[in-house]
Amino acid sequence: MNKIGGLLLFSIVLSTLTTGCSDEAKDKAMAEKVAAAKTENEKHKTISTTKMAVHSDGDIQHVIPNTAAPKIDNDEISRNADDLPPPINRTEAQVVRVDLYTAELVAQMMPEVTYQYWTYNGKVPGPFIRVREGDTVEIHLRHGKAGRERSEHSTTQHAVAGHYAHSIDLHAVVGEGGGAALTEVGQDQEKSFRFKATHSGIYVYHCASFHAPTHIANGMYGMILVEPAEGLTKVDREFYVMQGDFYTQGKYGEKGFQAFDKDKLLAEHPEYFLFNGRVNALSGERALKAKVGEKIRLFVGVGSHIASNFHIIGTVFDKLYKDGAITNPPLKNVQTTTIAAGSAVMIEFTAEVAGKYLLVDHNLTRAID
Repeated sequence: MNKIGGLLLFSIVLSTLTTGCSDEAKDKAMAEKVAAAKTENEKHKTISTTKMAVHSDGDIQHVIPNTAAPKIDNDEISRNADDLPPPINRTEAQVVRVDLYTAELVAQMMPEVTYQYWTYNGKVPGPFIRVREGDTVEIHLRHGKAGRERSEHSTTQHAVAGHYAHSIDLHAVVGEGGGAALTEVGQDQEKSFRFKATHSGIYVYHCASFHAPTHIANGMYGMILVEPAEGLTKVDREFYVMQGDFYTQGKYGEKGFQAFDKDKLLAEHPEYFLFNGRVNALSGERALKAKVGEKIRLFVGVGSHIASNFHIIGTVFDKLYKDGAITNPPLKNVQTTTIAAGSAVMIEFTAEVAGKYLLVDHNLTRAID
């Protein structure tokens, strides 16, 4: 694993401190801004909105926080299950560039319920990254979409909200932090690094910036497939599904904008268990569709914190590759599989009878209630 333009060497004993003096100074300055902004927010709470909507402090105008629901930034937060690159058909290794940006977006979690998601490239899950064993993978990560202008005041708001920095930890990376230390980006920054894909498998990636559990719980995860050098067997259709648990202040189905509830996260008490980021993300027009007799391959992962008991009602898995180990002999004729938090599986089955087949977490209170 190395930075672009320079080689990063690892010793047997790895240092836990990777930032330099300039980064420490920036972190200290940001911490001071965060503390000041939090104090200002508390002061705002004590001011009656009937007395004033705006007050001045020196040369800066401070607007009292608006209690109205934030506007929707994204009409569709969930990534389509068929939104993934096709199988790799080349026989030589190459450099594969992956461009990612982070975005915090308000979108519908279900009808009349909105939430601010933290995302890679504006969707949950993030893009499906597909490479070949032996490839050199070049990851570029930008904090915010290029071309979007933000003020210094919005930078402070990012800090108060907890997303002033983002990064990416790819479980396919062999090296310190999975790349997180090399990709820690503040607002409008972009960083990059390279790693060699040496281990075939289906892996999870996620944000690793502080507070990492919060970043992940808000939707910052995805999957990377490292195909074996000889490739995968041919199938008719492939789909990309990730389960996540979400922690809202309101109860399941409570209408309006729902803020993130960190206390529920720490108690591991989510209000929502979701495939691809929202309720019914894989149904209706967005259902996974196939023809009778077709062979189907599913890449299924758990992006956030609670394991899944993945099951398809009315189907038996012909082949199951547990824990992302796609080069191991598969299990056959499997009914349900457990997918650990931060892990993934590859499933193959054949659509033998026409009908509707429901994907569920077989802890059925999650699916039904």
